[in-house]
Amino acid sequence: MLTRLSSPGHEDLYRVEDRESGLRGYIALHSTRLGPAAGGLRMRVYEGDDAAIEDVLNLSRGMSYKNAAAGLPLGGGKAVIMGDPDHDKTPALLRAMGRAIDSLAGRYWTAEDMGMSPEDMAEIARETRFVAGRDQGMHASGDPSPVTARGVMCAMQAGAMRVWGKADLSGRRVAVQGLGHVGWHLCLMLHEAGARLIVADMDAARVASTVKEFGAEPVAAEAIHAAEADIFAPCAIGGVLNARSIPEIRAAMICGAANNQLATPEAAELLEARGILYLPDYVANGGGIINVAAEILQIADREGWVADRLSAMQANMAHILTLAAAEGVSPAVIADRMVEEQLLAQAV
Repeated sequence: MLTRLSSPGHEDLYRVEDRESGLRGYIALHSTRLGPAAGGLRMRVYEGDDAAIEDVLNLSRGMSYKNAAAGLPLGGGKAVIMGDPDHDKTPALLRAMGRAIDSLAGRYWTAEDMGMSPEDMAEIARETRFVAGRDQGMHASGDPSPVTARGVMCAMQAGAMRVWGKADLSGRRVAVQGLGHVGWHLCLMLHEAGARLIVADMDAARVASTVKEFGAEPVAAEAIHAAEADIFAPCAIGGVLNARSIPEIRAAMICGAANNQLATPEAAELLEARGILYLPDYVANGGGIINVAAEILQIADREGWVADRLSAMQANMAHILTLAAAEGVSPAVIADRMVEEQLLAQAV
């Protein structure tokens, strides 16, 4: 079921196959220096195996950085299933993935990500205990999406304080790219905070419902990054900040829930050169893994523990922005440096 592949820069990379259920996917463990690798399981259509491998490697590395930045005793890992979650997902396929995860004996903990739900986690949990994000159980954390959105809101407020001198988002125009679970909850919170929403998604029905519910302004998916807004919030796939899109961005600040928003490290320099404040994604979107970690670590007072961690995350973001301003570099440089120093210290 598991085939170990070469993966320079990662501790392990496995191909996962189960012919009977039709399962084909990958599990990547970037680092277990801080603790067992933890990161969600996503299911989506990929162009091929190379694209799936690239995604799982980038995402697992991002989880090492995200968990370290959030101060969690967890390493970084990720899993992907190749297929359309609306048509290819079956209980047998999920249970096969559960057996694959269980064979790693706790080196990797999974939870829901794109294309997955708490119900799917419950199915996987029939085959392994190394799964979080469930709806039921003594320490069940449920859907992490609302907490991810709360963390992004906290980060936006830290960024707003740096850019405009106040954390209040009332009246700010926020362009939200992607209206999935996290994007929708972020829209709800921004609407309640008095922000004016500009939204886009590949799913026209999601756009229509968000426009109706929050009075949002719809924009074509390919143009949302260039919308006239104060804040651009990428909440879909990664790589959206690149040499083509960055010259077209009109927002003063970028803060969203998507993973791996920078297509290349040089993208951070391009944003800095344009005077656009980029809030490192793996710091801003750490709320979800904080919520999941409470289940993995079996925290009794989950709500209080999560709230304290979110406050610390907001303070950490503010600290990163202060250091970046003092050094005249992108916040991405400061965040990476802080995490890499932490991981290096643990390895010594």
